[in-house]
Amino acid sequence: MTAAVATSVTSSSGSGADLDARIRTACLRCVERWGINKTTLEDVAREAGCSRATVYRLFPGGKDSLIQAVATAEASTFFAALSNELRATTTIEDRLVLGVGHALRRLIGHPALQALLTYEPDAPSAHLATPSMDGLVRPGTVFTAAQLSPWFDRPQAYEAAERVVRIVLSYASCPSDHVDPNDDGSVRHLIDTFVMPAIMALARPAAPA
Repeated sequence: MTAAVATSVTSSSGSGADLDARIRTACLRCVERWGINKTTLEDVAREAGCSRATVYRLFPGGKDSLIQAVATAEASTFFAALSNELRATTTIEDRLVLGVGHALRRLIGHPALQALLTYEPDAPSAHLATPSMDGLVRPGTVFTAAQLSPWFDRPQAYEAAERVVRIVLSYASCPSDHVDPNDDGSVRHLIDTFVMPAIMALARPAAPA
């Protein structure tokens, strides 16, 4: 962003940081209200109290760029809060049960995040629901790999983490009657049945006794 554009954005609608946050919040509200497909930049601008041109200046890629930024920011906020809780776990199973349970509750219980996960035909952000490394997948994999590092070497931690994240996003975007995120026993069954078998072949060999 050039100095002239930055000055224009700041002077017309408050500080750049405040305006950025306001637009992201407005986007979440609009997506929660109408879904991704029906939300327009005009809707977001109106909700944020700024012009459509101002939204474009901060997010030059338009709607797709804004949705991507909102998804990544929401994921980062969630991961920061969850990391403190995960430090108390001492086994990989307990860490996965706590992390996956929290992730599913957050994703399923947040209407705007559900919209970010759920495919809407022709939506600019439909790629978020595909097996790409964009949107929520990449930050989720980076975060989860760090949480798995006590049990995996670095390359294997990243691969294992990606498998975990894809499983979580699959259940979050299409909830199952067989997995209740509010029931630790149900989440543990998911971990023991599907997640642990999917990743433990990659684990660091145990040290000799």
